[in-house]
Amino acid sequence: MKFISKIIQPLFYISIFLLINSLQAQLVNIESKRMHTDSLRFVLNSDLLFNYTDNNGAYILQVGSNLTTQLKSKDLRSIYFLVGNVNLIRSKNEDFQNSYFLHARFNQKLSEVVRFEAFLQNQNNQKLTISERNLAGVGLRLKLLSKSGTLAYIGNSYIYEIELVKATEQKFYNHRNSSYISLNQNFKKLNLDITGTLYFQPLYTNISNHRILSQFKAEMPLTKKISFSALYNSSVITFNSDLEDNRSSNISFGFTLNI
Repeated sequence: MKFISKIIQPLFYISIFLLINSLQAQLVNIESKRMHTDSLRFVLNSDLLFNYTDNNGAYILQVGSNLTTQLKSKDLRSIYFLVGNVNLIRSKNEDFQNSYFLHARFNQKLSEVVRFEAFLQNQNNQKLTISERNLAGVGLRLKLLSKSGTLAYIGNSYIYEIELVKATEQKFYNHRNSSYISLNQNFKKLNLDITGTLYFQPLYTNISNHRILSQFKAEMPLTKKISFSALYNSSVITFNSDLEDNRSSNISFGFTLNI
C-alpha cells in the first residue's frame, strides 16, 4: 500500500499542476465545445472530479465539474447552447484555484452559409489579473466549407464587456471585436475528430490591447456514451497598460460522458 501511495500521490499533484495551468487562460474557446449533432435535437455532456488527500492534517481538496448542453428547435434552424464549469483546489492555507464560468449562446440559421449568434458570459477567477468578466455579444458565423467530413467556419462578433481587477477594485468597460477561424475534420476510418481554432480579440479603440487564443482538440469515441479527448491551449493577453500581460499554454487529457 505504501508503494502504491508513493506512486499515486505524485500523480495527483501533477494533475493539480496541469489543471491549474489549464485554467489560467482567460479566453475560453467555445468552438471546442460546439456539438456537430446533425438531426439530434438534445445533447448533454458532463464530467465530475472529486479528490481529497490528508497527510498529517495537511489536506488538499479538489472539486471540478463541467457541463455542456445543446437544444435544437424542431426545424433544426435554431440552437440553444449552454456551457458551465466550476473548479476548486483548496489546501489548509490557501486556494490554488477557485473559479467558475458560464456561457449561454443562441445560434440562428439564416441560410446554408450564414448564421446569426448572440451570447452572454460570466466568469470569475480570483487568481488572475482580471478576476471577473461579464460580457454580451452579437455577430455572424459563416460556413466556408462542408464536405467529406470537413467543416470550416469564420466568425466575427461585437462584444461589450465589463472587467474587474480585484487587487485595485478597478473596472473596465470595453467595446471589443472578436474574429476567429475554425477547422473541423472527422476521420471515419480512425473514428477520430479533430478541431483547430484561432481567435483574435482586440479593443476597437486600441488594437494593442488584445487577446489571442489558439486551440487544438482531438476526440475519439470509446463507446456510444464515453469518449477520450486531448486538448492543447495557448493564449496571450496583452493589456498595453500597467497591468501585467498574461501568457499560458497547457495540454490536458480526459474522458467525456455523452448523454
